[in-house]
Amino acid sequence: MKKVAILEYGMGNIDSVFRAVEECGANPVRTCDAAEIRDADCIILPGVGAFGDAIQKIRERRLDEIVAERVLDRGIPFLGICLGMQLLADKSHEFGEHRGLGWIRGEVVRLCPDNLSVLIPHVGWNEVHPQFDSPLLQGIRLGKDFYFVHSYHFICAKKENQLATTPYCGGFTSVIGEKNIFGVQFHPEKSQRVGFQLLRNFLAL
Repeated sequence: MKKVAILEYGMGNIDSVFRAVEECGANPVRTCDAAEIRDADCIILPGVGAFGDAIQKIRERRLDEIVAERVLDRGIPFLGICLGMQLLADKSHEFGEHRGLGWIRGEVVRLCPDNLSVLIPHVGWNEVHPQFDSPLLQGIRLGKDFYFVHSYHFICAKKENQLATTPYCGGFTSVIGEKNIFGVQFHPEKSQRVGFQLLRNFLAL
């Protein structure tokens, strides 16, 4: 049974992610402890709230350094969820400019409505359209709905990192990836059967 470190830094939807990972057959642990993170088979970074606050809390706890040892140096699978995906960027423009982890090149900007009927934040179910083959999306059909809650989105510097898109505000990136590092803008833990399929795919990496 895989041990999954769910990073607990004060800004994540920990309980629902924990339960979802457990139901998918893994052994989750809520942690910001270096020894537990180094002992994990894979790492999940959830996130709810503002980018600047989140990256500050992560750096105060030196989680960026500890997780980089495992993810960048050792190559274990990593999944960022919602804000956790955005934190992978070089920078964010949410309430000022903030430097991100820089693990996947790109920047985070506010969603821009393309007509008067489009609401921000983007809340609810919407389609996800894979753009490239990825083990994270294996068995998930084109256009399946996932659950979103966000006002900002990730613009990839390299098109090949844009694994899937969603048709809202003219279209935005909803799944990113590079090697062992993945991010999803939606909440798989709240996306019922298809969300659990994605989590099982991640746990199988």
